[in-house]
Amino acid sequence: MKSISILGATGSIGQSTLDLVRRQPDAFCVEALTAQTSVTALAAAAKATHAKIAVIGEVSLYADLKAELAGTDIEAAAGREALIAAAGRGADWTMAAIVGCAGLEPVMAAIAQGGTVALANKEALVSAGDVLMAAVAASGARLLPVDSEHNAIFQCFEAHNARSVRRVILTASGGPFRTLGHNELACVTPAQAVKHPNWSMGSKISVDSATLMNKGLELIEAYHLFPVDATQLDVIVHPQSVIHSMVEYEDGSMLAQLGSPDMRTPIAYCLAWPERMAAPVERLDLARIARLDFEDPDFGRFPCLGLAKGALSDGGAKPAILNAANEVAVAAFLEGQIGFTTIAAVVESVLQQYDATTPASIQDVLDVDGEARRRATHCLEFHPA
Repeated sequence: MKSISILGATGSIGQSTLDLVRRQPDAFCVEALTAQTSVTALAAAAKATHAKIAVIGEVSLYADLKAELAGTDIEAAAGREALIAAAGRGADWTMAAIVGCAGLEPVMAAIAQGGTVALANKEALVSAGDVLMAAVAASGARLLPVDSEHNAIFQCFEAHNARSVRRVILTASGGPFRTLGHNELACVTPAQAVKHPNWSMGSKISVDSATLMNKGLELIEAYHLFPVDATQLDVIVHPQSVIHSMVEYEDGSMLAQLGSPDMRTPIAYCLAWPERMAAPVERLDLARIARLDFEDPDFGRFPCLGLAKGALSDGGAKPAILNAANEVAVAAFLEGQIGFTTIAAVVESVLQQYDATTPASIQDVLDVDGEARRRATHCLEFHPA
């Protein structure tokens, strides 16, 4: 049996992972499950999978978790240090699905154990790409990409022919506002922004998809995951979300991975790698789909993508600054403090006013992240809803 831990077990990725694990109970044993505030869901998952430990990030909820697990032999813990310790328990396979930079330290703890880490937390790689990849190399850990785009590239990328790769092309659905004009974009609401046309995702990543920042973060992530230059990375809008990404080779061949927009496919690929396992996803009916459309992204209406490309080009601390400012701005939008188009304005403002030395350690990354958040919060005062 493969021992697994799921960091962020109550989110959409965590729930999809648990669904696959429950379908093959003889193949997996659960070491640790974590969540930030969802006590009841965490306890239910821990009891259903007979997890050894359940950890809630919010310390004040420890008593509630303890009560939910009463009568079981499942250990309960709470707080940041407990999350990091749970990640470092040495599971064979760890799903890293804590949203945002908050997942960085647990991801690093899992990597240090030298097992397999399935990375769904793109912000960790965006903020600390060089530091994180150096840790992977030092520990001998294996990093598998869970994002559907990077998982597709992983399936299509011929590592032995890396020098023959011409382009890596990430597809983007375009989000729910792909056809809206500037004036309409200024009026969209959080409720509209979280309704992705194809995928079922959490609020933060749904807003990132709507601004196309998600695709920008994925460009930075791809730069660290695959042996390509930034100039070899492209984005194309593909509204059907059937082709998840493509790799073009110098002989003119273009390899693409297709599938229904269901995260259980890439998760299953990572769970079973290097083999494959069954996943209960809808099978593609290409005759019913009938057409696959593509268009270039509109950088004018969706400036976040350009900001991310600029941060990748600048390098250094800029990706960490970009990510931190975006997290603050998206949270403010979801709370109704700023408008949709102000997200990009806040991020751009912080990128322009703040620079920092290239991070050489996780603490450096966290310092940059904290300062960028402070500046982004200050910017919010000048951008009322």
